[in-house]
Amino acid sequence: MSTSLRPDRDAVALAVSGLLGGLLLWRLGLHTQGGRPFSAPWITLVPVTAMAGAELLRRNAPRTALTIGVLALVADQFTRGSLATVLMFTDVMYAAALYGTPAAARRLPVATLLVTVASTIGFLAWFRRPEALLIGLVIGLVSFIPALTGVSVRSHRTAADAARLAAAQTARLAEMDRIQAVVAERARMARELHDMVANHLSAVAIHSTAALSIDDPETSRNALKVIRENSVEGLAEMRRLIGLLREGGEDGAPAAAPTLASLDALVEQANVNGAAGGLVCVLEDARPVDAGPLPTPVELAAYRIVQESLTNALKHAAPGPVTVRLGLADEVLTVEVTSVSGSRPGPTAPGSGAGLVGMRERVALLGGTFAAGAEQHGGGTTLWRVRAELPVRERESRE
Repeated sequence: MSTSLRPDRDAVALAVSGLLGGLLLWRLGLHTQGGRPFSAPWITLVPVTAMAGAELLRRNAPRTALTIGVLALVADQFTRGSLATVLMFTDVMYAAALYGTPAAARRLPVATLLVTVASTIGFLAWFRRPEALLIGLVIGLVSFIPALTGVSVRSHRTAADAARLAAAQTARLAEMDRIQAVVAERARMARELHDMVANHLSAVAIHSTAALSIDDPETSRNALKVIRENSVEGLAEMRRLIGLLREGGEDGAPAAAPTLASLDALVEQANVNGAAGGLVCVLEDARPVDAGPLPTPVELAAYRIVQESLTNALKHAAPGPVTVRLGLADEVLTVEVTSVSGSRPGPTAPGSGAGLVGMRERVALLGGTFAAGAEQHGGGTTLWRVRAELPVRERESRE
């Protein structure tokens, strides 16, 4: 409820209309009763004016307006009476239930109903005539019915406000979900782009540097061959990524995601790319022979982890073996890639650290564990080990 006593436009319009109506009825000599203690016609205008003043406060001070209205209505009973006073009182009662406090809205219908019943019984006992029931009916029409109507309208407005609030909250939640989905999709796209292209671009960078720094025709021809192969494969990977990003390709079907069955070709390509740096890549698949295909997200994550690990080995590993191990036990797929940590002669490619972040995110999305770091090995050799454990059963239950 507003604390300002300044009436609004509707209150002013109702007050002016009621006052003018009362003046018109007074001028025409139309009254609701006769034989009252104050029978002078002009006295009828006093309750009419007071009730018009109550109308001005109907919204900003409904309790005060109702108090003035009740007093004006009671005073009107001691005069010749005006229909305008009664009609304005019904609006004041309605406004008190609609704009008043919640406690007042709960009490007014009960109070007016009790007044109506008590008045009906009282007048019936006093006059002992059936016509006394009409007095109770009139009291109910000017008090109980307006209060009940105000409470009903108030309930509908409260329900409408609650529905608008719920709709606004739903819209905010939907917007938050949309933003989170966009952020997650951007992160996924970044991982896919990095894992698809980084391997080929690293090989291109290393072999192009070798071709420029070593003045040997045979070395240049081999480097150009590797550069061409990685460029073609990189372009193919880019086309595949673009096809995934489009909402349906020309053929209506998305390109197939790489699986563990493609690791042989990936390791072979890594041997070609790393031959100049003394790297020898080996795949050790310790999974059961009868093991069937794993869920697509698991195989894609394992493939990308191996791909990024081989890329990091191509950029940073010292000459020596690069071993890729796969294992499957207790519904957990284990992926492990080890390489010799250290410096090596010849060109290298800089790293950004995004590869480890991407691998960690892929494993976290599947609910697995990931670890990467240097470990001391026998003979004073330092190995760089990447190990990921990807649950299979949990992922299947999520799907």
